[in-house]
Amino acid sequence: MKHARVFGVNCFFAFVFFSAAALALAQESAQSPAVSGEKAPEDQLKMQTKKIGLVIHGGAGTIERSKMTQDREREYRAGLERALAAGYEILKQGGASLDATEAAVHVLEDDPHFNAGKGSVFTSAGTNEMDGAIMDGKTLSAGAVAALKHVKNPISLARLVMEKSGHVMMDGEGAEAFARENGIELVDQKYFFTQERWDALQKIKAMEKHRTGAAGKRIPITDQDRHGTVGAVALDKNGNLAAATSTGGTTNKRPGRVGDSPVIGAGTYANNATCAVSATGDGEYFIRATVGHDVSTLMEYRGMSLKEAAQAVLDKVAKLGGTGGLIAIDREGNMALPFNTAGMYRGYVDPNGEYVVEIYK
Repeated sequence: MKHARVFGVNCFFAFVFFSAAALALAQESAQSPAVSGEKAPEDQLKMQTKKIGLVIHGGAGTIERSKMTQDREREYRAGLERALAAGYEILKQGGASLDATEAAVHVLEDDPHFNAGKGSVFTSAGTNEMDGAIMDGKTLSAGAVAALKHVKNPISLARLVMEKSGHVMMDGEGAEAFARENGIELVDQKYFFTQERWDALQKIKAMEKHRTGAAGKRIPITDQDRHGTVGAVALDKNGNLAAATSTGGTTNKRPGRVGDSPVIGAGTYANNATCAVSATGDGEYFIRATVGHDVSTLMEYRGMSLKEAAQAVLDKVAKLGGTGGLIAIDREGNMALPFNTAGMYRGYVDPNGEYVVEIYK
């Protein structure tokens, strides 16, 4: 009986000792850093859910479903989808937001349906003059070009200005000389001729000359005849934002006129701390309202959400008398696409990787 009591006491102390040792070991394991090369579950989740995003536009204005043929609408939608595909493929492969925005805008510049590059409108002198800009949200570096007459893809020259010129903005002959020195493709002005844009110029000139057409009827001039822009904003896997915008300006503009697209902080802006913005519409009003920068500052200093800030700034443009729209994306991947016109050619990639293209209000 005595031996049994001793054995029981010894077992009790052995149990306590091994339990305490196990508890200490468990606590030590919990406090120790993970083995090198292994990721904690929460780190793995963060890696899996890193967001990328892309939003594009092809201009805002009086775009009415009743006046759009099915074939024409199909062509516009196809062009926007091609631009989304070009940019999003880069982001999916882990590429940079700068590359994605440039690629998307490049596609739209090559599409004659949109007022940029190949589809640029005509000046009052019957020439084509193009503007564009690109901005890196990580470094706040930017490149802009204006009054180009022979550069096939202004957005690529804008990026070259940002990365190799030591300047932010270049225009006219100097910009084209810089393009030539660096192997950017230049083309004859005939490349930019499209019958639709030429007819739009003639309509506006006729309206200016006569003010009314035959039988006293006013000649119909649409936003499609007058202006348009293309743009893209993107967020890459590293959390970097970028914005790119390109345009042929406004039909019948004076030679040398520059709109908001190449003005950093107006038609184009990107800042990793807040958002990336590309605008479209009545450029003079967007310059006066410093649209892109204002969206960013409302987020940074007033704590507004992206959608709240974008709408507030567009409302400011409207109060000045301007119409148009903008696209924006923030560092969390939230998107905003407000406009105060009847329509805006626009598209984005949804969380499932599907392309969404819209035109009407």
